[in-house]
Amino acid sequence: MHHVVNTDQAQAWNGYEGDHWARNQDRWDAVNAGFNEPLLAAAAIQERDRVLDIGCGNGCTTRLAALRAGDGQALGLDLSAPMLARAGESAQHEHIPNVAFEQGDAQAHDFEPGTFDVAISRFGVMFFADPVAAFGNIGRALRPGGRMAFICAAPAADNEWLQAVAALRDILPVGEFGTPGSPGMFSLADPDRTNTILSAAGFEHIDVVRVEAYGTWGRDAADAAAFLLTSGPGRHLTSQVTEEVQTRAHRKLTDILRPHEKDGALRLHAPAWLVTANRPR
Repeated sequence: MHHVVNTDQAQAWNGYEGDHWARNQDRWDAVNAGFNEPLLAAAAIQERDRVLDIGCGNGCTTRLAALRAGDGQALGLDLSAPMLARAGESAQHEHIPNVAFEQGDAQAHDFEPGTFDVAISRFGVMFFADPVAAFGNIGRALRPGGRMAFICAAPAADNEWLQAVAALRDILPVGEFGTPGSPGMFSLADPDRTNTILSAAGFEHIDVVRVEAYGTWGRDAADAAAFLLTSGPGRHLTSQVTEEVQTRAHRKLTDILRPHEKDGALRLHAPAWLVTANRPR
């Protein structure tokens, strides 16, 4: 993998974080599946389009885009080797021939200019070290007039899984987790900042709308609590406390989540931003 500038993210997504997402591919897809249709509808992928999926992870949205592109092509780009391996296996299992995956850093990847008609991402564009440079690089990969659509995290208010984690503040070192504009997951949670970044990167016709979905986090409250606390953010918090405190956190989180159990599943509501923009013609 050449031209990596997001070295901390590369380390994380080729370490525990990437392994966790790869091992739990079906579970993460169940968490985020509600955002697939809004994203793909906004991307307006046409027959024979060439689609770039940024931060594609295990490749769910890349494969869905490839199906919509028909005789076109879809390329998924991600830093994570474990997740890309799962993405390739899934594409082969599902017999989707017009999809490919490549390991790389979208901020510095050597795209051939004007290669793609559409760029998409589902929660894969919030982690750039320099977002203006990254989106500028993605924009150059699009043909003139090309489209971009992505889903990114909205502020923590009304996000049930984030509020559940925040409620552990008396047990775990939650700090300012969930603050809009902070590095990582919430870097694009402020629509005004996102608009400024994309404008500086050369995009036009920028639009940001709120979308909402329910995600399935587990079979029941205890299962979902364990999954949340072993995911990247949860593990970051629990790694700073003793095992006894970890047990208390799991017990409290289970109690918090229990009202969300229904019909053999634990579902949580989450808002997000759906952002669309175009490269100028």
